Amino acid sequence: MAAVRSAPAPIFYTELLARPRPVPTRTAAYGNAAQQKGALFLPEGIGPHPLLVLIHGGCWLAKLPGPELTDYAAVDLQRRGYAVWNIGYRRVGHEGGGYPGTFLDVAAALDLLPALAPEHTLDLSRVVLVGHSAGAQLALWAAARLHLPEASSLRRGDPLRVRGVISLAGILDLEDYRANGPLACGGPKTIDRLVSAQAREGSDVYADTSPARLLPIGVPYALVSGELDEIVPKEFDARFAASARAVNESPHEIVCSDAGHFELIDPQSAAWQRIVEEIARAVR
Repeated sequence: MAAVRSAPAPIFYTELLARPRPVPTRTAAYGNAAQQKGALFLPEGIGPHPLLVLIHGGCWLAKLPGPELTDYAAVDLQRRGYAVWNIGYRRVGHEGGGYPGTFLDVAAALDLLPALAPEHTLDLSRVVLVGHSAGAQLALWAAARLHLPEASSLRRGDPLRVRGVISLAGILDLEDYRANGPLACGGPKTIDRLVSAQAREGSDVYADTSPARLLPIGVPYALVSGELDEIVPKEFDARFAASARAVNESPHEIVCSDAGHFELIDPQSAAWQRIVEEIARAVR
């Protein structure tokens, strides 16, 4: 009998973190908590530089790794000529994490950019958000801040406008993931803690937190999933895309074969080249 070669198993995040940690150009704080800071990776040249904002995943949970997960993608994108703002934020388990802190931290990190732009020649007309997993939920949420409900505690001033969003294995419909998602992120209780379901009992806790409830988003976005992803299976993107098309949006859907969850933030993966092409398309 002839031997059959099986496809490589998807990587886990520990394989990323075993690599040498990239060093950013500088860090900047947008608040007083340890998590309220971002790492800026600047390319060579005088600019103005198109800007990518990386928002890490980790199930919104403090016990899992944070922005170190996306440092590897950040330095690769820096070498390709982009400025990269890789942000941290308070998560469930951090003091002030969950609702509203997690969301307000992402907003504050974005809204710091006009202060950073002059010194570092950042082109704020070409800002693209790139989020992974839970971070993709926050990225698409941030792009939709302009039309948060009037009564929401998350509304703030004049939010930074972005050119587009790249969602990598995004948890974009919190209700769908709570009801049908695998237990990898802790099941329904994680979503409940993120949106403060118990404290907000009687309120529509998804109206200002779930991108699916904020459709239409109002900017172009791509939905990238891995064929082998067992944490956020590709069917979640497919259902979100159907909801988006129902309100006349046209998300660009990409399924990367032989990719699991973490290949989508691994610059050494075959899927990464496809993602880089999508980023270039969004920044134009």
